[in-house]
Amino acid sequence: MGIDLGWQSGPSGLCCLQWQGNRLHLVDLQRQGAMAPIHAWVDDCSQGCQTAVIAVDAPTLIPNATGMRLPDRLAHRYFGRYHAGCYPANRGRPFAECLVQFGLALEAQGFRHAPRVGPQPRGRYQLEVFPHPATVHLFRLARILKYKKGPLAQRRSQLARLRHYQLTVLPRLQPGLSLDDTSLPEIPETGAALKAVEDQLDSLTCAYVAAYWWYWGCDRTWVLGDVETGYIVVPAPLLPYPHAAADTEGREPEG
Repeated sequence: MGIDLGWQSGPSGLCCLQWQGNRLHLVDLQRQGAMAPIHAWVDDCSQGCQTAVIAVDAPTLIPNATGMRLPDRLAHRYFGRYHAGCYPANRGRPFAECLVQFGLALEAQGFRHAPRVGPQPRGRYQLEVFPHPATVHLFRLARILKYKKGPLAQRRSQLARLRHYQLTVLPRLQPGLSLDDTSLPEIPETGAALKAVEDQLDSLTCAYVAAYWWYWGCDRTWVLGDVETGYIVVPAPLLPYPHAAADTEGREPEG
């Protein structure tokens, strides 16, 4: 499952993928505007599943009272050149308590933090992820796709590129995701509708990162930080990759 959490304002994008027949399949792609329906959706998607992974685009572990978390600093160190540094989180931010409580609620639903594992672990897990660094590595980008800010025409064009990469690249990776052009919403003309599609496509990226982490474990993922300081899970760069930020495939950057 992938949750593009609307942690500052607005609804959240939700995506559910299922592993079946040695491939991933898209089960659900939607938005919800409140926390209670999100947790109900998690229950529905994971019902009867002994193994499930949720990737959340939001900092749910925030131990620091001020400043930046370790994973935030590492994201800037390794992905700043791609314009993929993340928003700093600390307990003084107005959103902090809500996000921490969201993570605790997922723990109450049986999803624990344990980002450093081997391939295909059994159990229920939650991860913090960040779509921009993930797309840089998965799609071998020299710079992030800038669909969140700027003129509407630019945002539409960049979001269309994200949709294209999801449709053409993710089916060819391992694990492969079965998608066709009818699987994902079309890119709309207006700003509000564009934001709705953005949330859903971001949640798809989150869900794929959850599946990638489950499939490969730390063999091919980076963990920026740890459970004590907070962490962000990013797929390792796919080789050959001329823009790789740091270490070789599957090894966590130092720091």
